[in-house]
Amino acid sequence: MPLTLDHLVIAVADLDAAFADYSSLGFTVIRGGEHQNGITHNVLVVLEDGAYLELIAFKKPEPGNRWSEVYHRAGEGFLDHALLPSAIEADVKAAQSRGLDIADPVPGGRFRPDGARLDWKTARAPGSDVPFLCGDVTPRGLRVQEGDVRRHDNGVTGVASVTVAVRDVAASRARYAALLGTGADAPIVEAEILGSPARAVTLPLGLGTTVTLASPAGADGVLAEALATRGEGPVAAVFRAATGAGDLDLRLTHGARLAIVAG
Repeated sequence: MPLTLDHLVIAVADLDAAFADYSSLGFTVIRGGEHQNGITHNVLVVLEDGAYLELIAFKKPEPGNRWSEVYHRAGEGFLDHALLPSAIEADVKAAQSRGLDIADPVPGGRFRPDGARLDWKTARAPGSDVPFLCGDVTPRGLRVQEGDVRRHDNGVTGVASVTVAVRDVAASRARYAALLGTGADAPIVEAEILGSPARAVTLPLGLGTTVTLASPAGADGVLAEALATRGEGPVAAVFRAATGAGDLDLRLTHGARLAIVAG
């Protein structure tokens, strides 16, 4: 089965404000808790398809941590994206055998507000053009809650697409394909992405989600600005719902370009 989108990571300055703002957009927001490092805490928006948004805030800077450095340099907005492995150790070894410079899994976790401890393993490649893997050690239902929390007043049911800003489309396609085990020959096209000309390639993930890797054709526009300020990584995402609502207010999404489309 293809790897599926696990979650999108969005940095916010104030968790309470983010909780209120995403709630005002029609999302059901829940408290995630504090990470075991004591530096970050989060709130979550869990979707029907099992993917979720992680709105994460820093209690203090963490030198040497890319997420911390991006946030403290560039402010609120996208930080990263993660895929859900079927078996993280095996998936990492397979990606390594295909030439991806992804490190072996390392442990992580957080404490929920109700005191429950969640444990997982993550595996990352040095470049932020490709996602990290996040595999559960404790049951996934503890980390990604089920039931009414997955129902949203705005009708959103899942993530239709993610756009990732990259510097070299061909190189990032090869790296992403090494992670997925497919897509190395996906065509690179000239297209307009987020209002500006770009070179892009679209790859399928599981559950009907696609990821588009896009490199700006010029020095201006959203993609170029994102690369200059935040580096490679997610720059936009589109949700699916029964009724489309278009682009969401950037002030309420805390700098993350999000849209809702019918589908």
